[in-house]
Amino acid sequence: MSPRPHRPARAALPPWIAHALRAQRGPVPWSAVARGALSAGPLLLAAVVADRTSLGVVAAIAAMLAGINDRPGSRRSSVKRLGAPALAGAAGLLVGTYAGDHAGPVALTAVLTGLGLLAGGISAVGPVASGAGTHLLVAAAIGAGMPLPEDGPTRALAFLAGAGWLLTLRLALSTPGAMSGDFRFDGERDAVAGVYDAIAALLDAAGTGHATARRAALTAALDDAQDALDGPRLRRFASSAAERRLHGQYAAALPLAEAATALAWAGEPVGARAGEGPRRLAAAVRENTATGPLPAPSRSAPALRALDDALLRAAEAFDQGAGRDLHTRRRGARNLLRTVLGAGGREYGLRVALCFGTSVALAQALHHTHWYGRHEHWYWLPATAVFLVKPDLGPLVSRVLCRAAGTVLGALLFAGFAALLPRPAGLVALVAVCGALIPVATRHFAALTAVVTVLVLSLVMVGGEPQASVGRLVETLLACGIVLFVGHLPMPGERGGQVRARLATAADAAHAYLTHVLAERDASLASAAPDGVRGTTGPEDDDRAARWTLRREAYRTLAEARAASARAAAELPALARHTEGTDEVAALLERLVDTTTACAVHRDDTGRLDAAHRERLAELLDELAVRRGRVGLPTPAGQSAALPEPSPAG
Repeated sequence: MSPRPHRPARAALPPWIAHALRAQRGPVPWSAVARGALSAGPLLLAAVVADRTSLGVVAAIAAMLAGINDRPGSRRSSVKRLGAPALAGAAGLLVGTYAGDHAGPVALTAVLTGLGLLAGGISAVGPVASGAGTHLLVAAAIGAGMPLPEDGPTRALAFLAGAGWLLTLRLALSTPGAMSGDFRFDGERDAVAGVYDAIAALLDAAGTGHATARRAALTAALDDAQDALDGPRLRRFASSAAERRLHGQYAAALPLAEAATALAWAGEPVGARAGEGPRRLAAAVRENTATGPLPAPSRSAPALRALDDALLRAAEAFDQGAGRDLHTRRRGARNLLRTVLGAGGREYGLRVALCFGTSVALAQALHHTHWYGRHEHWYWLPATAVFLVKPDLGPLVSRVLCRAAGTVLGALLFAGFAALLPRPAGLVALVAVCGALIPVATRHFAALTAVVTVLVLSLVMVGGEPQASVGRLVETLLACGIVLFVGHLPMPGERGGQVRARLATAADAAHAYLTHVLAERDASLASAAPDGVRGTTGPEDDDRAARWTLRREAYRTLAEARAASARAAAELPALARHTEGTDEVAALLERLVDTTTACAVHRDDTGRLDAAHRERLAELLDELAVRRGRVGLPTPAGQSAALPEPSPAG
């Protein structure tokens, strides 16, 4: 046979194009689809029947915005994830209504620009705060730019009713096939079981090239379980025996995760039998049953002995179920304020304020000059700018391309539907269909934009405005231009401040974890534990509880830093160059935390660190000191690039 002709390798797409074409994958979230179908459409139908169409439009918009945040998770976590943005949206609608009714164009622009500065700074705190900031600005633009007969408080109540209706559906409707028929813990059990599955997958990957990705998946599973179990509650701790048992099952996974990470760090295969125990524990969590016999792995190495001991403790915890501590480090008001006013919050706040304020000013000019006809609903331009300026949704150019393409597609689709469907019944049905599609469309920004465009145009037409597809398309393109221009403008301070702020937080957490592991472990450690670290009983238990809390904080902040760095790397070269090297620093910090975990497991077994561990730690700290300087991330005061001195036992 003749050899196959050589085919040249395909040229890789630039990151900013590849990101725009990438979509998330996974099974269809049928429960979220059902909630979406029962939210905006029925609310609008009830309002039309009651002859309160304008209030129905506001409630449907609130349900749509809440549907975008309706992601997989537990009922308890959904209260915060959906409720906080809803409250922020109601406040924004109230402020926007009063500003639009009583302020002139210049004063209105100034008020909304200030609101953008506030919302942008708050968005740096985390995902829920970012959603609240988005709802605040979008609702403020709607309140100021959508002429409605109701006053501000009535609109705000309608907004809360719409978002509250979707939250009620989330709390009342169980996931199809909810595990073991336990309605109360729909989502929590799956999250905890996912941790044990991720531990088993990491053990299977030990000694292979997949270990790093599996360890990252374990971090994500632990984050999801913490969030699922740590939602708002009336009491400080779990109040029922079943919930305490579930908390104990989560806590029992932490030493298993620690041992699995140490085995993966060693880089040697451990055999298929090692992962069998965590898989049986995962099945016991899902089915809410006893663990049964667990296979014990070989005890030939410290990490394997730690894994075996952790399995035995997990079996005991599954039977007793007395766990309460989720090993979550609490963030006080001072810490949150420092984040808002820090480099990341300032940079994001300035960009949001400038984009939002510019779009409001331009929308006001178009509205008062009737540049493309008499158009009362001018909120689309600033609302579009709010979504485009959010880095959570991807790199800047990717967001702009997806938003433009999605708006064109949505406007064309709506033009066809508007010509064929009866009014208002057909448009109400279209709103219900779009609400059902939102949970699936969130996997790609262009698809989400197309669905939201059809939904909003349907709502506006039901409210009495004529077909406005062309105007929406023009305003979207203007918003894209504004955000692209502002996104490339130099700002006070160093570019990439948000990425560096997250990386600095991750570095601080990694150093705190390393210092704790190398410190003298005695009863004084419990009193010296950082704020938010809760102990258990004796000194050794306090030591380990504090260590697991610090370890969770280190890995969680590292995951956030890696995500921010990856988004920045996918920007256009003119922007990406400002954060070059941050991904390497994040990867180095992850190796440092992995090595620290291996040191902790080895020290628990032998009472000391051997020369190989100390040498590896010293190498990583030296390399980290060099790379931190290259990316403009200096060593904070009170920290040293050198290896901390060990305790006498070490």
